[in-house]
Amino acid sequence: MKNLVFIFFLVVCNFSMAQVHDPVKWTTSVKKISDKEAELIVTASIQKDWHLYSQEIPKGGPIPTLFTFEGDGRYLKKGNTKEGDGHVVDDLVFEMKIKYFDSEAVFTQRIRLKTADKFTVKGTVEYMVCTGENCLPPTEVALNFNVN
Repeated sequence: MKNLVFIFFLVVCNFSMAQVHDPVKWTTSVKKISDKEAELIVTASIQKDWHLYSQEIPKGGPIPTLFTFEGDGRYLKKGNTKEGDGHVVDDLVFEMKIKYFDSEAVFTQRIRLKTADKFTVKGTVEYMVCTGENCLPPTEVALNFNVN
């Protein structure tokens, strides 16, 4: 009987530790601008009461959102990743003005196409989310863009 209780306890502990809160869902798409140019679109759907930080955060603040794209001879990155309008607030915790997004954030990256072939652009996004009460540690998510 002791063994059965111990096994049950281990299963419950493992299950509860596997329940990681993930308040942001990331989706990707590609908009063809011309035969030589495309726009990579990343959309973050953010759960209620959570906010995602901008790419532009002053030093000493929270971790900014950061996009990285793998090098590939089939495309060339044009400029930096752009982001939509968010909310700029005087953050009491970090004692500075901080831009963040709630409910949804859209980021875009232009690329110049060097081929007419279909291929996949691979990248990652590193980000941090908070509520008014707590923050989750920075998280990294893989992104894939199917360029047709």
